[in-house]
Amino acid sequence: MNIFANRALFFLFFCLLTVPGTVLKAQTPLERQFQLAQGLIAKENYFDAITELKRLLFFDQKKEYAFRCNYLIGYSYKKGAKLDDAVKYFSLSQLAAPDDSALFLAKTELVRSNILRRTADNALLILKQMEKEPRFTQRLKEINYWKGWAYIFDDDWAKASEEFLKSGSADELSGFCREVEKAKYSVSFAKVISYILPGSGQFYTGNYVSGIMSMAWTGFLGYLTYNSFAEERAFDGLVEAGLFFRFHRGNVQNAEKFAIERNSQISKDALIYLQNNYKGLKP
Repeated sequence: MNIFANRALFFLFFCLLTVPGTVLKAQTPLERQFQLAQGLIAKENYFDAITELKRLLFFDQKKEYAFRCNYLIGYSYKKGAKLDDAVKYFSLSQLAAPDDSALFLAKTELVRSNILRRTADNALLILKQMEKEPRFTQRLKEINYWKGWAYIFDDDWAKASEEFLKSGSADELSGFCREVEKAKYSVSFAKVISYILPGSGQFYTGNYVSGIMSMAWTGFLGYLTYNSFAEERAFDGLVEAGLFFRFHRGNVQNAEKFAIERNSQISKDALIYLQNNYKGLKP
């Protein structure tokens, strides 16, 4: 993914550091204001940078800095983990984008912010719209790459693997996602085997104590129910049958819950691993 990162960094440097009609030389109050904000960002003083950039936008009557200021405000909010605000200003920056490259950059950052704030459905919607735009035909691999990340945060590791494979330069991520998907438990399988044999779904997910308890209680109540009807004690049989079905239903629900919890932990561990060990471009 180095090619994606290099493109973005080159464009960011070009469009954010240059001012129309100048050669990186402060000549007007607005230019000085913009360079002051850039300096604050370079020092990671994002709160003050946002203040200066908003002040610049207020005085920029010709809207010459609309894209750059909104983009950098969004960038600063993202760095400060204010993702809702980041989404707002990246959205504004795309409206003021001077060309297709700037628009792609703004949309990509909008996608990344949505991924981080766990609104993967919004990120996927934007990416699918970008896929249909002829202006972005040459950048489909980058779009597929971010779709992969969006699917990861949407907990769909199988689709994430497919999208990373399409990107052509994320084989490591594609393989990792396949392994995560293989490690996850089948919720439907856990439920089905619990219907057939109470406790087996818990054994499947590694919850042996719960499995033994479910098997013992349903077996015991099933035996009592059969005995009561066999001895023509219909009322006792109905009461015990009710208890049997109640415990049986609880057994199935437990199996489902345990499978979901296990899968959630597997996904969480995988995300932590990627955060700490994956060296490529991340949201």
